[in-house]
Amino acid sequence: MKIPKNLLYTREHEWAEFKDNEVTIGITDYAQGQLGDVIFIEFPDVGEKFNSGDVFW
Repeated sequence: MKIPKNLLYTREHEWAEFKDNEVTIGITDYAQGQLGDVIFIEFPDVGEKFNSGDVFW
């Protein structure tokens, strides 16, 4: 299994990549395999701020 060293991981199988002033978030291959079909995703507004552990919809 390939684990990229530039990503930060949570215990819930989410990851974050920090590059310049931008953060990309995602879920691991394991988490993807555990999910059913994803039919809807709503993202926060650009520039919205979050703290560790916050939930956003």
